[in-house]
Amino acid sequence: MGIAFDTSTPEGWQAALAALQWQVEMGLAEVIGEEPVNAYDLPERAAWQGVAQVAPAGAEPQRGARAEPAPYVPQISAAERAAAMADAAVAEAVARAAGAGTLEALREAMAGYEHCELKRGARNLVFADGRAGARVLVLGEAPGRDEDLEGRPFVGAAGQLLDRMFAAIGLSRESPDLERALYITNVMPWRPPGNRDPSPEEIAMMRPFVERHIELAAPEVIVLMGNTPCSALLGAKGILRLRGTWAQALGRPVMPMTHPAYLLRNPAAKREAWADLLEIRARLG
Repeated sequence: MGIAFDTSTPEGWQAALAALQWQVEMGLAEVIGEEPVNAYDLPERAAWQGVAQVAPAGAEPQRGARAEPAPYVPQISAAERAAAMADAAVAEAVARAAGAGTLEALREAMAGYEHCELKRGARNLVFADGRAGARVLVLGEAPGRDEDLEGRPFVGAAGQLLDRMFAAIGLSRESPDLERALYITNVMPWRPPGNRDPSPEEIAMMRPFVERHIELAAPEVIVLMGNTPCSALLGAKGILRLRGTWAQALGRPVMPMTHPAYLLRNPAAKREAWADLLEIRARLG
């Protein structure tokens, strides 16, 4: 039987609080009722809970009756639960991407997608820039600080270098002529915190949107800028090994190139990037 306290007075309230603190320190984990509970008197539980039916206390056992075993309920580990959630996220991305018939509809589908945690820390959805229908599509990795603020891809220092690189072979995101235009987008539309690399799970859930984006933009050639787009479309990493060699993805020729941010840190690599640009120009004829 519990002890009653008069909590209408400060002294009684303090005494009740001290008693509760003492019980917590003694290891009290749950509140117990005034009367004991007989577990055998609990009502029948649903079969999915994995609990066998218990006969009421004092009931006579039926002769010849066999006790039915409790149904087996598989236990799901945290890893299996996470994998199931990741599969559901990808499945929703596939459905949303497939339902988008235009680039604007695709933008809206991505804006309504809630499974990617990067969205919660980003200021803007960075969708694309340039001319849809351009012969060359540049696929980058993820927005940085400047891109997140402005809502357009490749607008910082790396983006300015990218513009100069493609201007050298006669292509520009500003060109009204589709023959000389660029279309630019990223694998990730939201900025990762601290500009970290996107995780494999994040890349997997955005890949359906990337594939649909490329299908709707319909470029002749895709340029993969960095490891993340190579991972998304080629299933491979190691941009320094992959760069400069044509590959195929989504039925189109793709050219992996080192990211302009890497070229800013390693100016000597610009010579190899120029060779890659010449390969692209030759491919376009």
